[in-house]
Amino acid sequence: MRVRTRSSAIIGTICLVASLALTTASADEPVAPRQAAKVTLKEVATARNPTAGTAGPGGTIWIAERAGTVRALGDQGLGEPVLDISGDTTTDGERGLLGVAFDKGFAHFYVSFTNLQGTSTVDEFAVRDGKIQPDTRRTVLTQTQPYANHNGGDIAFGPDGYLYIAFGDGGAGGDPHGNGQNLDTLLGKLLRIDPSGAKPYAIPPDNPFVDDPNAKDEIWAYGLRNPWRFSFDAGTGDLLIGDVGQSAWEEIDWAPASSKGGENYGWSRMEGNHPFRGGTEPANHVPPIHEYDRNGLGCSVTGGYVYRGTAIPDLRGQYVFSDYCDGTLRTLQMENGKVTGVGDLAVDGGSVVSFVQGGDGELYVLDLGGRVSRVDPA
Repeated sequence: MRVRTRSSAIIGTICLVASLALTTASADEPVAPRQAAKVTLKEVATARNPTAGTAGPGGTIWIAERAGTVRALGDQGLGEPVLDISGDTTTDGERGLLGVAFDKGFAHFYVSFTNLQGTSTVDEFAVRDGKIQPDTRRTVLTQTQPYANHNGGDIAFGPDGYLYIAFGDGGAGGDPHGNGQNLDTLLGKLLRIDPSGAKPYAIPPDNPFVDDPNAKDEIWAYGLRNPWRFSFDAGTGDLLIGDVGQSAWEEIDWAPASSKGGENYGWSRMEGNHPFRGGTEPANHVPPIHEYDRNGLGCSVTGGYVYRGTAIPDLRGQYVFSDYCDGTLRTLQMENGKVTGVGDLAVDGGSVVSFVQGGDGELYVLDLGGRVSRVDPA
């Protein structure tokens, strides 16, 4: 592990959280730290403050850069921007271009960003022959943000073909507006919508709160502080969310592919498994499958992916994640939604802001400083 001061880790970053944490296992879950696989990080490109990425057409990886550009990674590295919305974004605080996703078949490309007013925005572009059609741009969804932090912003299509959108609680500290537990706002939530079902979008009829007049129909899950990165297990369809903590605990949440939605992950009455500022645990609280405390260099969990590639057989089925300030790649071994072991891959990804899963299941690590690396066998 590299020695690095907390201040140097935070300067020039998007300030993903206000917490200090170390990647250690929770006291109430099985702890079996081991090196699950022999890996190395192979630098494949340098980007300008990469923040997110997604598998693209033709075996490419599309990398989002914070200021508003998207570039495709191929055999020759990163090409010229395939999309540039930098004139529409702002990068103060934790803002910028925060998420990208393709629908099935690469027919549409979606970007999640904060506009010049700081409003979280999801836009859609049609794609033809692997190229974005700029004149087809349309806005799918917007959400005003009361503060410049905790935007969330990750987007991904689930196995069900619907678009999932993660929003933080609105920012500041301690969820001052109580958004995490308030079902009448999209803040502090994971949303599920059908962008192809209507204009601007349709609500899937089986969303958990469609019959509740006091809740937003778009909500799939709630009680989230800043779900910076989430993913679906390509092998099982299970959902995993890395939710950034406030001041003491970082957490990873899980839901099975069979979930009907409606999970309450507890914020801001809970931070991980612990009552927050005297809060009472909700009766329907779904506790994290993993948490770690603030005893070391860690400060902001960066959710990753369950590895389903073929290059590293010993890593298959394990959830790979990191921490923005710590940078060490770590793993969770899981069985039926329970953590059976916590591993350390013994490689340093830098200021790990995101992971990307290629179409072949291999994983890439994005260092906000610029490095784009692939996780290879050692």
